[in-house]
Amino acid sequence: MQTTLVKSYRFFLFSLLVILGIGAERVGLVAYLSDPWEQAYVLYLIQQHLFLVTVSMAMAICTGLAAGILVSRKGLQKYSGIVMYVIGLGQTIPSLAVLALTMSFLGIGSKPAIFALFVYSTLPIARNTLAGLLAVSPAIIDAARGMGMSPARILWQVELPNALQVILTGIRVAVVINIGTAALGYLIGAGGLGDLIFTGINLMQPDKLLAGALPVIILALLADYLIEVFGRIVIPKGIQLSE
Repeated sequence: MQTTLVKSYRFFLFSLLVILGIGAERVGLVAYLSDPWEQAYVLYLIQQHLFLVTVSMAMAICTGLAAGILVSRKGLQKYSGIVMYVIGLGQTIPSLAVLALTMSFLGIGSKPAIFALFVYSTLPIARNTLAGLLAVSPAIIDAARGMGMSPARILWQVELPNALQVILTGIRVAVVINIGTAALGYLIGAGGLGDLIFTGINLMQPDKLLAGALPVIILALLADYLIEVFGRIVIPKGIQLSE
């Protein structure tokens, strides 16, 4: 039964690739990407896109982890709702409005785009960090205290490893949101793959639209897969088995 499902899955993927290849040929995407000048331009836009995502995600991960860890401490848990509400304010505003607001005091270019992406990506990381740490069994923490471990050692060697699966899930969600939203950076002069997407829409050229949209999809899927693989490597095997 399992062999039949695997064969069916492979056949479905092969058929999907064939259909997508035929579609790409018919809309002119293959011819567009065959041009060396256009290839170089697409690679340049991918670099711009990755720059926006990398910088904003680094800021979001640092801020989200710090906020989640801070409000998970006993004396500060009562403030967790307020802190998460403040961090989540950015996501209550439409992404275009966030870009417009940041552009009003940071100007145009990559700075307002990075700040807007940072605002949009922080909440899933902070929430999952808090949820993961609060979900660690009190019995495990008590056992660590009984062994004479300091609060800092308990956090780094007990709580964070046990919460890492939930934290990485938040990071995966934030990365996918970030990569998709980064395409809007083109509207405020930040570049990125949104250049091709919006140009294709405005000029009604599906080849340019797909040349910008497909790399965004591939980048999001690849980032999601790489974070999953990273989790398998860094999460202790005993915790993975228990889950």
